[in-house]
Amino acid sequence: MTQTLVFVLITASIALLTYWKCRQFGSRGTGAKEYFLAGGSLSWIFVAGSLTLTNINTDTLVGWNGNQTLIVVWWELAGVAGLLLLAKVFLPIYYRNNCTTVTELLERRYGEPNLRATVAFLFLLGNVAIFLPIMLYTSSLFLISLFDLQIPLLLVAATIAVAGALYAIFGGLRAVAISDTYSGVLLFGMALLVVFLALAAVDWNLADLPPERITLIGDANSKVPWHTLLTGMILSQLFYWSTNQTITQRALAAKSLKEAQLGCYAAAVIRATIVPAIVIIPGLCAFKLYGETGDSTYGRIVSDTLPHWLTGAFAAAMVAATMTSFNSTLNSSAALYVCDLHQRYFNPKVNITRLSVSVSILFALLGIGLVPLYMGAESIIQLIQQLIGLFSMPILAAFMTGLLFRNVDARAVIASLLFGAGLYALLTFGWEAWYAAAPEARIKPWHFLHVMFITVCCCIGFALATNRAIFSRRARFDFRSIA
Repeated sequence: MTQTLVFVLITASIALLTYWKCRQFGSRGTGAKEYFLAGGSLSWIFVAGSLTLTNINTDTLVGWNGNQTLIVVWWELAGVAGLLLLAKVFLPIYYRNNCTTVTELLERRYGEPNLRATVAFLFLLGNVAIFLPIMLYTSSLFLISLFDLQIPLLLVAATIAVAGALYAIFGGLRAVAISDTYSGVLLFGMALLVVFLALAAVDWNLADLPPERITLIGDANSKVPWHTLLTGMILSQLFYWSTNQTITQRALAAKSLKEAQLGCYAAAVIRATIVPAIVIIPGLCAFKLYGETGDSTYGRIVSDTLPHWLTGAFAAAMVAATMTSFNSTLNSSAALYVCDLHQRYFNPKVNITRLSVSVSILFALLGIGLVPLYMGAESIIQLIQQLIGLFSMPILAAFMTGLLFRNVDARAVIASLLFGAGLYALLTFGWEAWYAAAPEARIKPWHFLHVMFITVCCCIGFALATNRAIFSRRARFDFRSIA
């Protein structure tokens, strides 16, 4: 009873604080900039908080700790480079072009709205089919593990989805960013406490873990082979932090470019100093205590080490983390649909707020409905990284082609998006299935990070070749646009 009361009080307090802060800002209009970019009113503190909490949620804490190895920390450390690239390279370009969505930049570079719409559709497909259901699945799994709930996972997921959607539906990005920041203070405080308690449970000694669990140099069979750091890892981070609408939307909502960059730098410091500990150490401690426990690792070690009277507060922190990521993805998805698809092809004078509410509800329902697809995954975080490549690398290649080359026909780039998705699927899922049928007689599949690198290079080459062969246009390399 006490746990439930603490959970409800903390969750309600974050909601009330968010409402109070939003009231202070007041309403500045009902246009796309107001609803999706908070009217350009966010300070660097809220930019940093929203960037951090949009990325850190239950699939991160549950997934990375579930791997129970040190080497996966490279994903978080590489995120520092991604944030710096966003601040120094991409944000100046987005601000110069006065973009509301990242896809707007593609339309300006290529002069073709259909390319913008195609990329927006791919983003929406990834958000609705991958990110939303996985967030709901991992958070529900954690709560069931933490409290030993005898409740259907889908019911828990639906409850979290409804609560998270309320922020995105009624408050727009301003409410999302503010709730992100308040939730972040709670989450990081509780997560660091878990790190301390987990280390205390193993007498502050992780030295006797198997060497492969605590190495930073991965061999060919590792989850992160060392050579992938030189290929797909940096491209994955470049896409996620610099061309992904859900992330960049927070930085585009700042008061100024300088304020946005400061928020990115602050988020990079948090990522370099705090995040590695909370996503790695509990999992390593759990391996020493229990052995391999997979995606149930984090919930189990929290339940075993955290004082009973604090579990309600920790549950509130985890649910808050999920809701911030969930409502951030809902808000960015609504922005993509409204700005890139509906206003362009259906009704340019639509009531933005009303339409955004409708599509957000629809996306939330679809996210709930797709949760069962991910139940029973061997490693949910590895699955996420693999699936993202289907659309992330072709999209990143489209941005790189547009920023590095002039005189490229947009139709060649649209063709490269389809080509890239098919190539990536063939080299990951297709090759893995083929190899599994007769491993002793076949070549082992390449790591998916290498496939990401190959996909980007092939997409750029395909677009340039198609541009020349089919549309009789010679592309010109032009580095000045990103200088």
